[in-house]
Amino acid sequence: MSDRLDISFAVLNTDPEAVCVILAAEGLELGPKAKDIDNKSAGAVLKAAGAADFKGKLKSTLEVLAPAKMSIDRLCVTGLGKTTALTEQNCVELGGAIMAAVQARKGAVASVIVDIEGPEDLKVEQIAAAIAQGAMLRHYTFKKYRTKKTSEEGNDKDGLKKLVIHVAHPEKAKAAFAPLKAIANGVNLARDLVNEPANVLGPVELAEKTKALEKLGVEVQIFDVKAMEKLKMGSLLCVGQGSERPSRMAVMVWNGAKGKKATKPLCFVGKGVIFDTGGISIKAAAGMEDMKGDMGGAAAVVGLMHALAERKANVNAVGLIGCVENMPSGSAVRPGDIVASMSGQTIEVINTDAEGRLVLADVLWYAQETFKPKLIIDLATLTGAIMIALGKEYAGMFASDDELADQLSVASKATAEKIWRMPLDKAFDKMMDSKNADMKNTGGRWGGSCTAAAFLQRFIKDNTPWVHLDVAGTAMDGAKSDINTSWGAGWGVRLLDKFVAEFHEK
Repeated sequence: MSDRLDISFAVLNTDPEAVCVILAAEGLELGPKAKDIDNKSAGAVLKAAGAADFKGKLKSTLEVLAPAKMSIDRLCVTGLGKTTALTEQNCVELGGAIMAAVQARKGAVASVIVDIEGPEDLKVEQIAAAIAQGAMLRHYTFKKYRTKKTSEEGNDKDGLKKLVIHVAHPEKAKAAFAPLKAIANGVNLARDLVNEPANVLGPVELAEKTKALEKLGVEVQIFDVKAMEKLKMGSLLCVGQGSERPSRMAVMVWNGAKGKKATKPLCFVGKGVIFDTGGISIKAAAGMEDMKGDMGGAAAVVGLMHALAERKANVNAVGLIGCVENMPSGSAVRPGDIVASMSGQTIEVINTDAEGRLVLADVLWYAQETFKPKLIIDLATLTGAIMIALGKEYAGMFASDDELADQLSVASKATAEKIWRMPLDKAFDKMMDSKNADMKNTGGRWGGSCTAAAFLQRFIKDNTPWVHLDVAGTAMDGAKSDINTSWGAGWGVRLLDKFVAEFHEK
């Protein structure tokens, strides 16, 4: 488990810590407390800004060392940009930039002065809360297995332990931060899961991690191999049959809809392949160590369920993850084998490295049969092909429902977790036909992410709105940002939480 940043809120007139951050809007506009600090330091801020040509551009940073007549050792000035154009996401990223500026300093505590108003729809307390969330996300590191806790310079790389945010109404800021903290906790939980090595986090262990959600009010049920055999989940089970470690399915139920217990739930399904060798169709050795992150979709679902429960989301939601390990052995599924899915459809396994879709097929079917959901969204590190198409900046979105796709796109823009809609086409579905079974599990080289989505769609009932998110490029070793420097990104938690909050809680 990574270290967590202690964040508190204090009134503006409280003395700041030795490391202090003030905000400057575009044009070097300072708030009243920041002006007071500048005046007490004999104009050190404005002098330094003039010398450095600092204009207050969003996320730009100016540092003033030991300003005169002040007890402050390091004064950081961070640009707020045009306050009229400020968004919540801007403030989250600003919090990350602030954390980056102060995280490497020797002090264990730092202050941030938030005393500048934003646009009418973004109160100063909301700005403070969003900055706090961004700082919390940026502070994340995974160093559980590092025995050397210091850098080459001898300083603790993550020396900052506490952040005090000074704001006019700290109680209001604290209340605004509570749901954002819950979301950040969900993101960091997902990051922890993805970053864990597979020798520690097997299918059983991943499933058992969901039990911790029970303390937040989530109902958890874990299915072992016998239970899944009874359900006739031959597609999922074939993936894990080559491993000595048994497969699992975990189901997390959050009934948070106030007065609407009968409301159909939203279902979120995650691929939980804790390590993917490719099986008999074994992968090349180079880079195979990254396959510990092949459960990034499952991690996001667990993180999302944590976020929804901790912030007491007014929604009914179900998270389901299929947990397996894909290994080559004498008992492993072979190319050419035919297996029967829970749906009754048969699948010819052409390539055992196209295993994630086999896991999802049964979990998707179980979700629909059991919960009759309002909609279903799955997340999976499914194909390398999606990275060829979209790099590591975007996740691929395949949608059977335009309204659902549009809602996710809105949430994506709000959280900067970027998605790009990809085609679902009958031509891709045709490529999945098999001469020996109802379908095969791969359509060949061309359009690999599209044929994978077409395969999954065969397990979606006609009346169920569905989106598949291929997160192979974003869930692990993705693009770094102001709020993420981790190998395991926790990608998808903020996106889906925003989707729920905006479209299914109102």
